[in-house]
Amino acid sequence: MTQQTHPAVQALLDGVNNGDVDAFLGCFTEDGVVDDWGREFHGTARIRAWSDAELIGARAIIGVRNVELRSGEIIVTARVGGTGFNGPSHFFFRIRGDRVSRMTIRV
Repeated sequence: MTQQTHPAVQALLDGVNNGDVDAFLGCFTEDGVVDDWGREFHGTARIRAWSDAELIGARAIIGVRNVELRSGEIIVTARVGGTGFNGPSHFFFRIRGDRVSRMTIRV
């Protein structure tokens, strides 16, 4: 069962699903990090380049299946589709203030 999540995480997911890279990037802190299966992208410029190639640029759609809070992280279980990776994933979010400071992607 999908639960409601933090507004910054919901806005980030909406940005991805709407293909809106500026909305997606606006959800991160200035020093935000994306960890995509061990590859880390720090800051807006590097996250944008990664997203252009592998997330929004690959027309990703994140279909949320479940949301939970565990050890201070928001964990989103989802099915990813698009022209890039397709399949199940877990997204781990850390929040600082009202923005995402870290998004980690794993299977």
